[in-house]
Amino acid sequence: MTDAERPVLVSTDGRLGRITLNRPRAINALTLEMIRLIDEALTAWEGDDAVACVLLDGAGERGLCAGGDVILMRDSALATDRTPVMDFWREEYRLNARIASYGKPIVAVLDGVVMGGGVGLAAHASHAVVTERVRFAMPEVGIGFTPDVGGTFLLSRAPGELGTHLALTGASVGAGDVLACGFARSFLAAEEVDEVAAALVTGADVPTVLTAASMRSGEIPGSTLEEGRDWIDECYAGDDAAQIVARLRERPETGAHAAADLVERQSPTSVAVTLAALRRAAALDSLEECLEHEWATSLAFLDTPDFVEGIRAAVVDKDRSPTWSPPALATVPQAEIARHLGPLPDGVPPLFG
Repeated sequence: MTDAERPVLVSTDGRLGRITLNRPRAINALTLEMIRLIDEALTAWEGDDAVACVLLDGAGERGLCAGGDVILMRDSALATDRTPVMDFWREEYRLNARIASYGKPIVAVLDGVVMGGGVGLAAHASHAVVTERVRFAMPEVGIGFTPDVGGTFLLSRAPGELGTHLALTGASVGAGDVLACGFARSFLAAEEVDEVAAALVTGADVPTVLTAASMRSGEIPGSTLEEGRDWIDECYAGDDAAQIVARLRERPETGAHAAADLVERQSPTSVAVTLAALRRAAALDSLEECLEHEWATSLAFLDTPDFVEGIRAAVVDKDRSPTWSPPALATVPQAEIARHLGPLPDGVPPLFG
């Protein structure tokens, strides 16, 4: 198999272990094979004293990773055998937790499109760096799903209600916003990535290398989210999604009205469940606890009509005209929200422990 055919490129150079997602035509969207290859590399390097740190990036210029294999998810939701998607989520979520607790520094480069599963790979790394080209999003509510891969952990811990805004709108944001939310630690011009890799090959101190590269990268982009903190924090407070939309409509800012339009465009069930999941995640102590709850919620969505419909409209038919059921936030039953936040199905083991 040539390098062009390998979905993940794994290599070592000096003290650096490098993992490059290598499906550029698919914006490096994740498959189960890729998850396993990443995990195998981390296992091999964990006890290898020759490897001092790991660099995670993506091939091509379109982005680090556009997310997970949503066609697999839809096919599994339509089938009686959910084993394929359960295997995918189980191993993906465990990998997210492993990246967060890995014993060596991981420098993850958030460049270009970084969405869904790509966020789970990169934002949990010890040294997540963001470039000027990033388009970051957790857009799951737009396909009848909910933020997973530790997304509830990340979003619920963003300052104020910034994470709630991103989760309920599914909006994509740039480098300044990613930094403002705490999803990355430093800004790095895309042209600096190779320089950083070359320095890490020598075993140089990771924070020192990244600080120097960041200083060479110029001014950090501003954050539009920070500029809108007043209306974001006020409007997204509370546990009622319909009231959130009403407050957005009452504000004078055009950004608030645009946000209301976005929320109302998404799956009402997904929005309501996501809001409740974020509030629960804020009270949990660890990423692993959040992932455990996301595991159960993800499985519940397999029996939610909006999940199949959302993927159909966005990825299969691409008509961008989903028919949600129920059609409005005010009509989402509380029992349905509770079902998605309930325990694991009988016979399904937890992720950890």
